[in-house]
Amino acid sequence: MESVYSYNRPLIQSLLDTDYYKLTMMQAVLHQLPNVDDVEYKLIVRSKEDLTYLIPEVRNELENLANLQVREDESRFIFDARFREYLTTDFQRFLGLFRFNLRYVHVSNEQGQLAIRVRGPMLHCMLFEIPVLATVSELRNRHKYPDVQLSQVRDRLYQKFEWLEKNASREELADFRVSDFSTRRRLSHLAQREVVDVMRRDFPGVFVGTSNPSLAYEFNLPLIGTMAHEWLMVHQQSDCRLSHSQKAALENWVKEYRGRLGIALTDVFSTEYFLSKDFDLYHAKLYDGLRHDSGSPFTWADMCIKRYEALRVDPKGKELMFSDSLNFEKALAIHRHVNGRARVGFGIGTNLACDVEGVEPLSIVMKLVRVHGEPVVKFSDDPVKNVCEDPSFLQYAASVFGIKKINDKVGM
Repeated sequence: MESVYSYNRPLIQSLLDTDYYKLTMMQAVLHQLPNVDDVEYKLIVRSKEDLTYLIPEVRNELENLANLQVREDESRFIFDARFREYLTTDFQRFLGLFRFNLRYVHVSNEQGQLAIRVRGPMLHCMLFEIPVLATVSELRNRHKYPDVQLSQVRDRLYQKFEWLEKNASREELADFRVSDFSTRRRLSHLAQREVVDVMRRDFPGVFVGTSNPSLAYEFNLPLIGTMAHEWLMVHQQSDCRLSHSQKAALENWVKEYRGRLGIALTDVFSTEYFLSKDFDLYHAKLYDGLRHDSGSPFTWADMCIKRYEALRVDPKGKELMFSDSLNFEKALAIHRHVNGRARVGFGIGTNLACDVEGVEPLSIVMKLVRVHGEPVVKFSDDPVKNVCEDPSFLQYAASVFGIKKINDKVGM
């Protein structure tokens, strides 16, 4: 019997035990937004679970982050120009020098809840998000579900494979493309490692790769990821009007990557606004596709395809990437809805690496909430996922973007 937890080592052992899009955004910040020197990220416990008992352990684990640095062999893998020629040598040098600075992270008890905030220059704060989430998730799981074994993770995954093989045709499986997106809310590091190993060997569909650079290096897998909400949100307090911030973010991404890494998020100000106001013919042609992260995936897909068709861009040549609370059953239904109308792919997280009978995954996120002391906002297609700490700014932004249904308690 092998436990899913490692008790005799730091939870985060590699600076690359993160999500790949943190690195791609980091390079973009280095070149396009180098003067963003005051941002604030906040942990949000959506499930409202009391995690204050974890505070001493969380502090201890986060102190270990200061010892991490990118190793030479890891750096050679990440910056291999045969696969990632868009990553630059100056960013490679910067990442080689990067160290987590613990003065930027603050762990406390706020009104009976675990509170973690990270504040400082964006380049030195943005990498905290994923190790913070993975640390909180694994520590909580250790306490709540101490007896979980790796065999349970493996057996559960093979049960899902059996379900897929019974319910999907051979033709569907040949084009059923899935990536591992499970770092932030995994049961444990060992659980995610086991999942990636099993997926690469035995997944009956097409295993595209992982968003975790450390595991991609270990198993020599493709790295998956482009941008997250924070890239679009940080532009809300840049040198442009709020209503133009999303276009500015899309344009700066193009400046940085020149058409590469071209999957854009749609739901910072709602997909309806994004498609009708910001996603014009230029972006529709230049970007490879779009990513779904909230709301009905079927409605979203129909909206995106309709927009491509209205712009006279063939959606069959574009990628629709789905990453919101997926399991294989949901993904297969979406695949059947979209396949043949556009290219389709899936990033599955919690359901891959935190799905064992009797285990309830922790619902946590860490979001950008302020830039240069001023609030930023995210209007999801699901109001429960809205993020803003300032009620006045939330209402103002809602009026700017025509958002009628908001949840003004979330993120506060």
